[in-house]
Amino acid sequence: MHEPPPYQQPHHPFPPTFGHYKPRRALWDTIWDNKAVRVGGLFLLLALCGLVILALVREQTGTEGFLVGLGLAVLPVPLLIAAFRWMDRVEPKPWRNLIFAFAWGSCAATLVALLANGYATKWLMTTVDGAPGTDASAWGATFVAPVVEESAKAAAVLLLYLFRRRDFNGIVDGVVIAGITATGFAFTENILYLGNAFASDQSFGYEGLRSTTAATFFVRVLMSPFAHPLFTSMTGLGFGIAATFPPRRRFLRVVIPVVALLTAMLLHGVWNGSATLPGGGFLAVYALFMVPVFGVLTWLTIWSRQNELRTIRAHLPAYQAAGWLTPPEPLALSSMRARGIARDLARRTGGPAAARTVAEYISFATSLAFLRHRAYRGTPTPDFTAREQELLHHLWQRKDTAQPALAQATAAVPQPFAPPAQPWGQPPVPGPVWPPVQGR
Repeated sequence: MHEPPPYQQPHHPFPPTFGHYKPRRALWDTIWDNKAVRVGGLFLLLALCGLVILALVREQTGTEGFLVGLGLAVLPVPLLIAAFRWMDRVEPKPWRNLIFAFAWGSCAATLVALLANGYATKWLMTTVDGAPGTDASAWGATFVAPVVEESAKAAAVLLLYLFRRRDFNGIVDGVVIAGITATGFAFTENILYLGNAFASDQSFGYEGLRSTTAATFFVRVLMSPFAHPLFTSMTGLGFGIAATFPPRRRFLRVVIPVVALLTAMLLHGVWNGSATLPGGGFLAVYALFMVPVFGVLTWLTIWSRQNELRTIRAHLPAYQAAGWLTPPEPLALSSMRARGIARDLARRTGGPAAARTVAEYISFATSLAFLRHRAYRGTPTPDFTAREQELLHHLWQRKDTAQPALAQATAAVPQPFAPPAQPWGQPPVPGPVWPPVQGR
């Protein structure tokens, strides 16, 4: 693997004024290249899906059931989103990506699942229902719903993987995007289940803790709010691993996400199928299978986050040696504790604006480290040089506020025995990183 071309200050900060030849393009290509058109089209698609799913859910639950289901289903959403944001603290994903993931899960994926599952259940009722030992609803929940729902949710992860590769660097990114998508899906699905349960209780006069609504709330909201995020996180895990492979390993970059998606479907099927087991079968699957898998995935995500901090610690010294960063910064920027202290120091001395400047500085420095890390492992972005210049420019604009705070915060970080000269397991840097131009 070769080091990407080092940053070099351009001699001409502005491009020449003469024109360049631009070939004629088709009208459709010109329209599609307009970012506003793409964003508007995507927003319109999700809005239409939301309106349709809203009408379908309200038709099944009634207005009162819909409102009750909405009020109960929203309770775990802030906690789940906060948990995924905590996992993503090292290099937080842009809110636009998370909003898209949640909207896709709650609108598009649920609409696809509701329609496909409905058609599949009707087909099963006409083909296998009534046969000895068969139940169309159970078969649909165990074998059809996992395939349909996990595929619909995986589409959001795939779209961000393809069109937002700059923000997709590894395991944590995949798990967070998949988890947020599944949180949106579970939110809408819980409205449907809780609303139907409430409507049923109203019809039969049930109320209190023995009602269907209370039982549904306990199982879906209190006992297993992580179920859908856990299933889809397997898919995100596969895409996150695939993002670390260079382009020449095309086979692995395709196979691993597919295997991960199949794993998500398997987990989902086991979970749905356990509801039909007699006696304490459901609780046994929950305690002996689902909880351990959740624990392993949580540990893997936390380990990956620590690995991201080590990546920052390994790749920023090159910029520190060239004069872009001060000596304490690689250590401070690779410590979550030092980052927090630096923001607090800036807030006490310069107010919220200074704290925001430090937070932006940390974000740009983190992106710079991951940009260089991707180049080391053989997966650089096509716009590596331009992106590196852009990030360094943003750092230079904020250094007067951020660097003193980070220098003071370094005292709270344990000092290593010897900082690594090069990223672990990587070849030496073939050339220096160009120093910044003074007065910039």
